[in-house]
Amino acid sequence: MTPEKIRELKLFANRGRMNIIRATHAGNSGHPGGSLSSIDLMTYLYKVEMRVNPQDPKAEDRDRFVLSKGHCAPGLYSVLAQCGYFPEEDLVTLRQLGSHLQGHPNMNMTPGIDFSTGSLGQGFSAATGMANAAKNVLHRDINVYALLGDGELAEGLVWEAAEYAAQYRLDNLCIAVDINGLQIDGATKDVMNMEPIDAKFEAFGFNVVRINGHDFNEIEKAFTAFHDARGQGKPTAILMNTTKGKGVSFMENQAGWHGKAPNDEQFAQAMAELEEEEKKILAA
Repeated sequence: MTPEKIRELKLFANRGRMNIIRATHAGNSGHPGGSLSSIDLMTYLYKVEMRVNPQDPKAEDRDRFVLSKGHCAPGLYSVLAQCGYFPEEDLVTLRQLGSHLQGHPNMNMTPGIDFSTGSLGQGFSAATGMANAAKNVLHRDINVYALLGDGELAEGLVWEAAEYAAQYRLDNLCIAVDINGLQIDGATKDVMNMEPIDAKFEAFGFNVVRINGHDFNEIEKAFTAFHDARGQGKPTAILMNTTKGKGVSFMENQAGWHGKAPNDEQFAQAMAELEEEEKKILAA
C-alpha cells in the first residue's frame, strides 16, 4: 500500500474517532471503547475492501457487512456517514428519540445497515446465512463480512455459526474479531478466557490470520489472504489485536469506557488529542 493511501486511511479513521466522541458526547451514552478499537478495520472495509455504493445502498450484488458486536454502532455510523450514506450532522443525534441512529444498528431505519444487531452472536449467525444464500443458493459473487468482539466469543451461538460456516464451505465469508482484551465486566481473560482463539477457529475449519488491527498494511495482507483462500471452501477469520479506546489517552485499555459517554471536559481533551493526531498524520 502506498504511503499516500495509508495517509488517506489514517485521516479517515482519525476523523471517525472524532465522530465517535462527538456522537457519544452528544447522546450522553453509547459505547466509545470498542468503536475506537475497531474503526481502522471498518475504515478499510468501506474505503478499500467492499464492493458497495452509498448512492445505491441496497444493490442486490453488493457485498454485505454485519456488525455482530452491535453496541459499537457509533463506529459504523461514523464510517457510513463519512462515506455518504447519510449526513455527518446526523451523528450528534445518536440514541435520541426520533433519530435513525439508535444504540444498535437497525436495518429498517439507517441507510447502509445490512442487518439489525444487538444480541451478541446473532450477527455472525446472520452473516453465515447471507454467505450461504449468496454462494449456494443464488450463486452470486458476493462477499459477506462480520465484525465480532472478543468478549462475544463466549456466546455459544458464535460456535454454532462457525460450525455452519465450515459445513457449507463458505469461503465467501470473512469475519474479523476485535481482540482488545476488555469487555463490560473487565478483562476477557478473567471473565471467560477464550484463548487460544486461533486454534479454536482452525479446529472449526477456518483460514485464520492474526494481525495488528491498527496497521493498515497488516489489514491489507489479511484481506489478501482471504481472497487467496477463495475456492478452498474455508471461511476466513481475521484475529485483530487492538487497543480498546484507541486514540484517546484516558480511554485506552480501560474497561470502564466500554459503555460510557465523555463529559464536557473529557470531550474537549479527547478532541484536542485527536486534532493533534490529525496534524501528525498530515505532517508525516
